[in-house]
Amino acid sequence: MTLRRRRSTEVVLSVASPLLVLGLWELLARTETVDPGFWPPPSSLWGTTLELLRDGSLLADVRISLGRILVGFVLGTVPALVLGLAMGLFWPVRAFLMPIATVIYAIPKIAIVPLILVVFGFGETGKFVTVGISMFFLVLLNTMAGVLAIDRSYRDVAHNFGARPINLLLSVALPGALPSIFTGLRLGLGFALVVLVGTEFIGAGDGNGIGEFIRTSAQIFALDKMFVGLIVTGLMGWLLTLAVDLLERWVIPWNRAD
Repeated sequence: MTLRRRRSTEVVLSVASPLLVLGLWELLARTETVDPGFWPPPSSLWGTTLELLRDGSLLADVRISLGRILVGFVLGTVPALVLGLAMGLFWPVRAFLMPIATVIYAIPKIAIVPLILVVFGFGETGKFVTVGISMFFLVLLNTMAGVLAIDRSYRDVAHNFGARPINLLLSVALPGALPSIFTGLRLGLGFALVVLVGTEFIGAGDGNGIGEFIRTSAQIFALDKMFVGLIVTGLMGWLLTLAVDLLERWVIPWNRAD
C-alpha cells in the first residue's frame, strides 16, 4: 500500500469511528431503546449547537479552557523534561527523586485540587498549576523511561569523545527519548483536560470554561446543552492529541508506526 493511499485510509477510519458511535447513539434514541429525554439523539443537538455558536458563549468557554491547558502544558512539561532527562542519565538524581515522584504520582490529582486552589487561589493561577501538575508526572516518568531504554553504547561513545553532561543530555538523551516523551505528552494532555474540566465542573473560580458550562447546563436540566458541552470536550481532547501526533511526525519523522 502506498503512503498516500495509507494516509487516505487512516483519515477515513479516523472519521468513521466517531460517526459509528454517533450513528449507534442516534439509533438507540430514535428507537427509544434508551430514554430520548435523557439521551437526546445527536441530530437534535445541531440546532442547540448553532444557537450556542451564534451567541458566542460556547466558543468563549472553549477558548478559556484551551488557554488554561496550553499555559499549564508549558508549566508542567518544561521542568518534567529537564528532570526526566536528568533522572534517566544520572542514577543519584534518579535515586533521590524517584520515591517522591512515585508517591505523588499515585495520589489522584483531582483529590488534591482543593489544596492547590487553597494555596494558589481560585483564579487562573490555581487552574494553571492544576493542569501543570496533572501533566508533570506523566511526562517526567515517560522521559526517564525513554532515556533508560537508550542503548548504553551511545552513552559510552559520547563519554569517549569527552562529552560534558549538557552535551550528553542534548545530543544523546533527548533525541533517544523523544518517542517516549511524545507518549508522555499525549497521555498528559488527555489527563490534564480531564482534571481541568473536573476543576471547572466543581465551580472553582470565575464561572467560565467548558467544565463550568457543562455543570451549569446540568443544573438547569438543559440536557441538550450539556451533551453539546460533553461532545465539544471530547473534540478538544481529540484535537489536542492530533496536534501532538502532527508535532511528533514533524520532529521525529523516522519513528512512524507500520
